[in-house]
Amino acid sequence: MPADKCRARPSVGGLALDLALGALAALGQAPFDLWYVTVIALALICWRVAHARSPGRGAWHALAAGFGQFALALSWIVEPFLVEPDIYGWMAPFALFFMALGGALFWTLPGYLSARLATGPNRQALAFAALMVLSDWMRGWVFTGLPWALTGHVWIPTPAGQMAATFGSIGLSALTMLAAAMPSVFARPEHPPLRAPLTGAVLSTLLIATAWTGGMVRLARPLPPDTGLHLRLVQPNATQALKWDPYWSEVFFRRLLELSAIRDADRPAPDVVIWPETAVNFLLDNSGSAPQDIAAYAGAPVVLGIQRSEGERYFNSLTEFSLAGIGPIYDKFHLVPFGEYTPWGDVMARFGIRAFAAQHGFGYSPGTGPEVLKLGTLPPFQPLICYEAVFSRHLIAGDDRPAWLLQVTNDAWFGKLSGPWQHLAQARLRAIESGLPLMRAANTGVSAVIDARGGVRATMGLDLAGRIDATLPGALPPTPWTRWGDWPTVLAAIATLLGLSLRRRLTATRG
Repeated sequence: MPADKCRARPSVGGLALDLALGALAALGQAPFDLWYVTVIALALICWRVAHARSPGRGAWHALAAGFGQFALALSWIVEPFLVEPDIYGWMAPFALFFMALGGALFWTLPGYLSARLATGPNRQALAFAALMVLSDWMRGWVFTGLPWALTGHVWIPTPAGQMAATFGSIGLSALTMLAAAMPSVFARPEHPPLRAPLTGAVLSTLLIATAWTGGMVRLARPLPPDTGLHLRLVQPNATQALKWDPYWSEVFFRRLLELSAIRDADRPAPDVVIWPETAVNFLLDNSGSAPQDIAAYAGAPVVLGIQRSEGERYFNSLTEFSLAGIGPIYDKFHLVPFGEYTPWGDVMARFGIRAFAAQHGFGYSPGTGPEVLKLGTLPPFQPLICYEAVFSRHLIAGDDRPAWLLQVTNDAWFGKLSGPWQHLAQARLRAIESGLPLMRAANTGVSAVIDARGGVRATMGLDLAGRIDATLPGALPPTPWTRWGDWPTVLAAIATLLGLSLRRRLTATRG
């Protein structure tokens, strides 16, 4: 076949098939949780990439599949633009298109390089799997990072997700991609077409079964006893379109107070009340006597998300209101690009372009970094404001390791179908990786109490107003992942690629 034909992109029908397979691969993500569909779809994608007639064709297959995956998995990205549809609605399809395309590019490079680093479909499939693992890892870093809808996230609600305590989220991606690649890796061209991938499929099943069994063993071990700390998570259900309306913001504030002050005869009074991200409609620096008044009305200290300013700079913050006043302050440091800050913000501000999630100014300023807070009698905890909980690299370990994690968030931006559920799943993953319980207070849901193995003990679903009263679960000892992070998986993927590349060179030299 002429070289120019080999380099041509696949047919429209072939690209449509890749697109559909990518969309099927997204069905393993929350809220669908069809992990087996993901593995099968990725196995077919691996097969098509590995059997592409040129690196360029492999790249096209991966690009189309990646676009299908991210178009469905990140479909919630249109929701923030529909909060004020008359102003921002026209941006929604463009946001989804470019987010899906950006994610797809992280699949395209593995699709191209797999044929450059290895010879033969078997080894190319293994190279593609290793490159996809590295791609998932890089997505947590490039352009400030967006480790959302990783291939390994499909295991979070299953026993196999417990692997993250040892190998982290990237280890889960390695499980997914290795299971998907095995039918191609162990296929032999001399076998009949239906038998060719059978050995690999059996080995893939055994791999998943081994991870599943190991997870069940870990889940069967007893958790440490709960602490004696009684927490109340308050969910006001302040819809985003009305959240800052002068009338409705007062309604939501009164709702927060009333839910905080309820006392049940059969339950102990909470030691602390937790409100979600940006819970109130006033700045911290304009709070006056509100800290004491709120704590007095609630009958306990209140930990809450609140905005504050320093001159012309604004921060998305968390602090404690008590009878003594304002406690230590934590400022969110990993901000959402274009949502909470605008790149080149000083220049953009001259044209009136602002980050639309920030209520004041043209966007937020970042805090100094991850911190462990000690508030009153609370055990030390690490606060995570909204988006920060999707980054495992921000978890604090070592001598400064906290006793628990606290996420305050406002997922009202993300609609109802997938975004809030995917965000909750990633919070569960942080608990598994760290071995720490995580308490989650969400504005419109999903608020949750999560134990140190990622188990959800209590939730309050979407679009509900209410509270969760719970005892803080106990913490496990530091997990292996907290000691060595993602490096064992990353180095194993790199070593695999180096081995395949060396074999290619030796084969070329002998030839």
